[in-house]
Amino acid sequence: MGKRIRAQRKGSSPRYRVSSHRFPGASRMPRDMDVVGEVTELVHSPVHTAPLARVKLPDGDTTFVVATEGIAVGGKIAIGDNVSLRPGNITLLSEIPEGTAINNVELRPGDGGKVARSAGNSCVVEAVLGDRVRIRMPSGSLKELPGNCRATIGVLAGHGRDEMPLRTAGAAHYKAKARGKLFPHVSGVAMNPVDHPHGGGNHQAVHGPNSVARGTPPGAKVGLIAPSRTGRGRGKRV
Repeated sequence: MGKRIRAQRKGSSPRYRVSSHRFPGASRMPRDMDVVGEVTELVHSPVHTAPLARVKLPDGDTTFVVATEGIAVGGKIAIGDNVSLRPGNITLLSEIPEGTAINNVELRPGDGGKVARSAGNSCVVEAVLGDRVRIRMPSGSLKELPGNCRATIGVLAGHGRDEMPLRTAGAAHYKAKARGKLFPHVSGVAMNPVDHPHGGGNHQAVHGPNSVARGTPPGAKVGLIAPSRTGRGRGKRV
């Protein structure tokens, strides 16, 4: 008789649950326009790679935004159509000159920011094409967005985070724990047959097909789940 594999345990065990009480809150650009907020605090969030800035709006409400390099406690963040090109200010893409570095870019007007939100990332405004704006993504690809999408001026803080190695196994453990993941991660082929469908054998290899159907029982649902194509040409596009 077998045992519950890792994929089954993740559904019910508190070991894989994220400690959400440790997170200060969601970081989205405020919907208010033509206002000036004040940075009251820079906050560390375990689930975010970049620091967060707590911004107090004129109506007394507070919100979190991802912190841009150059802002400090007590500084001002302007949100609106006609704002200066200072790091941290939020404005429409159509109002930003070409060649400007931006972060926390909206893909749809009002979604609060979806692109360039990890530490040290930024996009660049390439061209204004009528009511659309072409930006260069962090990956280097180009994307055209509506001109009334908003973005934050500057480069996101936290650059160089990946340059410091994880010197201890404990550091890697807590990094994974902050996101509800398990460390260390053991591959299925390294296990015994009782622990995983890929386990066993005289060599660490998946013996037999590793493609499974969408309706496979949870105890066997590992490997390539419902692949659209398999075999030698799996990675090719026709």
